[in-house]
Amino acid sequence: MSALENRTIVLGVTGGIAAYKAADLTSKLAQAGAKVRCVLTAQATEFVGPTTFQALSGNPVYTATVAPPETYGMGHLALARADLLIVAPATANLLAKAAHGLADDLLSTTLTAVTCPVLLAPAMNAAMWANTLVQRNVATLRAAGYHFVGPATGWLACREEGAGRMAEPAAILDAAEVLLWPQRDLLGRRVLVTAGPTREALDAVRFLSNPSTGKQGYAIATAARLRGAAVVLVSGPTHLPDPPGVTVERVTTAAAMQAAVLAQWPTCDLFVGAAAVGDYAPLDPAADKPAKVAGELTVRLAATPDIIAGVARARRPGQVVVGFAAETHDLLAHARAKLARKGLDLLVANDVSAPDAGFAGDSNRVTILSANGAAEELPALSKRDVGHELLARAARLLGR
Repeated sequence: MSALENRTIVLGVTGGIAAYKAADLTSKLAQAGAKVRCVLTAQATEFVGPTTFQALSGNPVYTATVAPPETYGMGHLALARADLLIVAPATANLLAKAAHGLADDLLSTTLTAVTCPVLLAPAMNAAMWANTLVQRNVATLRAAGYHFVGPATGWLACREEGAGRMAEPAAILDAAEVLLWPQRDLLGRRVLVTAGPTREALDAVRFLSNPSTGKQGYAIATAARLRGAAVVLVSGPTHLPDPPGVTVERVTTAAAMQAAVLAQWPTCDLFVGAAAVGDYAPLDPAADKPAKVAGELTVRLAATPDIIAGVARARRPGQVVVGFAAETHDLLAHARAKLARKGLDLLVANDVSAPDAGFAGDSNRVTILSANGAAEELPALSKRDVGHELLARAARLLGR
């Protein structure tokens, strides 16, 4: 499921070294199913040629002086009938023209004619970005309803470091999807998600854990943001990057995850406990790495905190609590018992031994159980689509 599929997106490319990233963005937009129309300024063609964008988009490329031939000279008006206009990179010159309504080439003229959302990805030297006049133009554009992604901070083409790097194509793609996502049923809501495994130290270098990669929880956090929520993700140790636009707090142990969750929960509307929290922790972890000894080793374990039960007990009226049950046998029986025992509103049950479900994979096959006794078995879906199915049901509970 992608909000970009079959959407018409105009990509404006201006004259900055970051224009090479716009080629990658064009490819990513096309792969997401978008119909991409690229408009290059004259300066942009000095960095990357129109042929590159035509090959990546599969469509004609329009330049600063050439209107689309099929539009009979009304190129800016035809291009303006898009679902989204992205300018990447957006130079200081482009921001100034847009802020003052100047229209002296095809891209700036199209900008003045669009009624769809506009997403700007600034790219320039750090001193230029910090310039008072540039920031005044940015403020003017924000007030007019333009959207921004970036700039990022880092190494710049001018061999300096600072704020001014164009946002990476993946971040621009994410921002575009947020603007075009049709379901905004969590707008104004605050969603708290846990993801990944926990680790409990046996000694200075060894620990107890599980195979969870965090993919399902991260997918839920991403889906919640697309649906309009402000999202806090409390993550155990994973190799996944922070989802764009999501506040991420990284923890290691079950106790640390519980503390982070209970600190956030009072200000949240929805909790989704997708983390694979370890049930036990060593009672007396060694401060150093013990030498290996022959024979058996006995380790005393103590139960870890029951995070989701604590969340359910601490909730105020109107808050919704969703849990997960990862099982290898008697799936529904164990899931129903957990749902009732912990006082949850919804529970997502999945058989982690199944080939199209469980840890590490990109798909999942789940059954969603409700407190009213309903059980809905979903087909195998991507983990993000599982997130959307779950959040649609949670949003209905929030609106009751």
